[in-house]
Amino acid sequence: MSGVAVDADVLLDWFSTHGRDLPWREPDCSAWGVLVSEIMLQQTPVVRVQPIWHEWMARWPVPSALAASSQGEVVRAWGKLGYPRRALRLHEAAGVIAREHGDVVPSDVDTLLALPGIGAYTARAVAAFAYGRRAPVVDTNVRRVVARAVHGAGDAGPASNTRDMNDVEALLPAEDAPAAKFSAAIMELGALICTARAPKCADCPIYDECAWQLAGRPEYAGPAKPVQKFAGTDRQVRGRLLDVLRGSEGPVEKAKLDLVWHDAGQRDRCLDSLLVDGLLEQTRDGLFALPGEH
Repeated sequence: MSGVAVDADVLLDWFSTHGRDLPWREPDCSAWGVLVSEIMLQQTPVVRVQPIWHEWMARWPVPSALAASSQGEVVRAWGKLGYPRRALRLHEAAGVIAREHGDVVPSDVDTLLALPGIGAYTARAVAAFAYGRRAPVVDTNVRRVVARAVHGAGDAGPASNTRDMNDVEALLPAEDAPAAKFSAAIMELGALICTARAPKCADCPIYDECAWQLAGRPEYAGPAKPVQKFAGTDRQVRGRLLDVLRGSEGPVEKAKLDLVWHDAGQRDRCLDSLLVDGLLEQTRDGLFALPGEH
């Protein structure tokens, strides 16, 4: 890590003024609300998450409420957020929180990591954002800000958990509360200002100390990052198959599922993968249903 550091006070002042007013940032939002938001926000933009998050919190305000619902109801309520396995993992985690933690989301990273489907990022995000703990929270936005402001690179290279955590750990204020706010602020800076394309450098609070700016904003010269496509992928096909079940009141015949995609081989492969992942179930008479809905 170079000698350049991010001025925490400057960044925190900027965040106080310019941070988005998001429901899971409200002081009265429970740790459960924060956990639900973090799972939903993985690879999904805020604008799509917000309405579904509100629906979930109204319907399932505590983990035990979600755990008491069927997997099928949970998948149905997940709607079009994508990556629906996240819904099943959240349902499973809710059951453990209800049974083993008194219906309260744990506050320390190690206990959070022991929950099903909770990885390094989510555990630290909940500790920081729900409980105000000092924990390095690293997502793509944070990695990009650190790459530019600290290392003077045009973008972040391939992820390295240890290096990325150490980089952010070194920037965090020593005390819990400012460190937690700093974690939210640096992430927000990457989301709103230090964007991957066309960063708004003129609006950046740490413009004067940014190593990338001081180096003349060199082009990113590292390995190319894979571009995720959606059209024609198994993800698209799986989504269409699930849409049929979400839109039906009960089990459906395979013939109805066959209508969603022209390539029978790909369609059947995707149907099989949904069964393996537990997102669909087959009834004794060969119909297909959301889990627990037959």
